[in-house]
Amino acid sequence: MTAPAGPLAGLRVLELGSLIAGPYAGRILADFGAEVIKIEDPGRPDPLREWGAARHRGRTLWWSVQSRNKRLVTLDLRSAEGRDALLTLVESSDVLVENFRPGTLERWGLAPDVLWERNPGLVVARVSGYGQTGPGRHRPGYASVAEAVGGLRHLAGFPDRPPPRLGVSLGDSLAAMIAVQGILMALYWRDARAGTGQVVDVSLVEACFSLLEGVVPEYAATGAVRGPTGTALPGLAPSNLYRTADGRWVVVAANQDTVFARLTACMDRPDLAADPRFATHTARGAHQEEIDAIVQEWTGKHDADALLDLLAEAAVPAGLVYTVADIFADPLFTERGMLLPVEDPELGEIVMPGVVPKLSASPGAVRWPGPLTPGAHNAEVLGEGGTP
Repeated sequence: MTAPAGPLAGLRVLELGSLIAGPYAGRILADFGAEVIKIEDPGRPDPLREWGAARHRGRTLWWSVQSRNKRLVTLDLRSAEGRDALLTLVESSDVLVENFRPGTLERWGLAPDVLWERNPGLVVARVSGYGQTGPGRHRPGYASVAEAVGGLRHLAGFPDRPPPRLGVSLGDSLAAMIAVQGILMALYWRDARAGTGQVVDVSLVEACFSLLEGVVPEYAATGAVRGPTGTALPGLAPSNLYRTADGRWVVVAANQDTVFARLTACMDRPDLAADPRFATHTARGAHQEEIDAIVQEWTGKHDADALLDLLAEAAVPAGLVYTVADIFADPLFTERGMLLPVEDPELGEIVMPGVVPKLSASPGAVRWPGPLTPGAHNAEVLGEGGTP
């Protein structure tokens, strides 16, 4: 059966750059039907091809996911021939995504103004560590650094320990999603109003900074510097990790007054909801350690499965801290297509994350895994002579 075309069918995207931030933006667009042409340097293919600890049949698997639904072309953009070939592709494209350090395209003679001479409607999405302007524009930036400079790392972990890193490149993926938002807004602006393209300037640091919620106005107004708070947020209680009788960790989020009342009934402790220390959201926040200790005493008497059944029956939000093995065992993921088997001609069946979001009338789809050979579509895209 042929996969649905997707809402972005007919959109042509040129993806330059490597690793995560730019390519993940390209992957999202490709998942929803855009024709994404990934351009690699013939002498220096994308390093993501080798990233990942586990190997299957001698290959890492992240590449197959990140480059799915894309067509692969090799061009040396430092050469006149490569630049000319890219500019010819630009003429028939809607979007160009790149995640080089600012100034790289300009050094190669491929600045946005040059691209717009060939195609005034081109949307140019530029993802970098610190943005295209400002005092940090020439600094290299990776997600780990952006998460630190953007303020996220300081909020993670415990006050008496070094700020830990999440086990994925959050800053890169977040910047990619913001880039996709910007691309779609710029395309709407082009098609509905202006008729011309523009630059979408995305900074990894600013992408991380955008998640700081009330941290910024709190500091500006009061001088308060929010710090790491371990497994809970200050003033939200009970909303924490609790240990079960069989040694699992479960998150219970019952800080809202109505939910807390349901939790106390589930615990057979309705007196807690009437206790002045715990009767309101504010009061519970002031007595956070006390209410957490009471909830922990209760969860510690139940095995995880039984505890989750009790909480679900009481409509109290709760969930186990899952490993990937837990995810594979839960129909929550399989029944919504989030564990998607895809056949690769060299690697066999690969299970990869499904497409999000789920669109009812024009869903996205995985049509093929990331091709393993650089330039696999040169002839198809560039022609037998190597030019478009």
